[in-house]
Amino acid sequence: MMPVQSIAEETDREAEIFFEAHKPPTDLIFDDGAEMESNRHRIAMNVLIRSVEQGLANRNDFFVGGNMFIYYSAKQIRNQDFRGPDFFAVLGVDSNTSRQGWVVWNEDGRYPDIIVELLSPSTGNEDTGKKKDIYEQVFRTPDYFVFDPFEPNSLRGWRLDNNQRYQPLVPNEQGWLWSQTLGFWLGTWDGIVDRETAVWARFYDESGNLILLPEEAAQQQAEAAQQQAEVAQQQAEVAQQQAEVAQQQAEQERQRASRLEARLRELGEDPNDLTLNPNHS
Repeated sequence: MMPVQSIAEETDREAEIFFEAHKPPTDLIFDDGAEMESNRHRIAMNVLIRSVEQGLANRNDFFVGGNMFIYYSAKQIRNQDFRGPDFFAVLGVDSNTSRQGWVVWNEDGRYPDIIVELLSPSTGNEDTGKKKDIYEQVFRTPDYFVFDPFEPNSLRGWRLDNNQRYQPLVPNEQGWLWSQTLGFWLGTWDGIVDRETAVWARFYDESGNLILLPEEAAQQQAEAAQQQAEVAQQQAEVAQQQAEVAQQQAEQERQRASRLEARLRELGEDPNDLTLNPNHS
């Protein structure tokens, strides 16, 4: 019969072997050296990231990433066949934690709540095929969108239904798609960002107002301050004009009184007597 101590040692050894075989890997790679498809793709990614950060600025429980690895399985790590989405956001997590990537087993099993892929000729089929299946069947990401920065009418989106299957989102009159997760619309906006003119995927609030980028918000505040300064200057100019008019009226009254006094003296009347004796005749 095996001693009790030996049984305990054998159990501990088996537990250690099991743990070593199943513990999460630690040799993670967070940069594969791959660049964005184009400069416009890079700008488009940053626009989405910065606008969501601006739109959620009153919260401290979210993480927004772009072109970052999302680690969710050992098989995925060994194959190195899946790079992170161009844009994703996770709500209800610590905003102050520094992250090189999104490691699901270090995040209490949390996956992205919304993903946006920026399509290109080399990635379009994968983004609407293999990746879309992973986001639906593995990640269970509620909101998924795709957009080609070079194709203004390419915006599409899906949302998980009660059966955990993606269903196409129906656009509103402006062609925008509703993200129930963020409480924002995802639509398009034609304008200049980082010196490049294009149709960009942009977020709008529930009322349809464009969620400004930090630099746009700062410019808007500066313009508002300038307008207030101009209004204040106009008010000061009006006040000055009113003061000048009042001064002119006072001068006219003084001149009129002076002429009246001179005329009375010509008639042999003493203006002072008239002033002191109003009943004088």
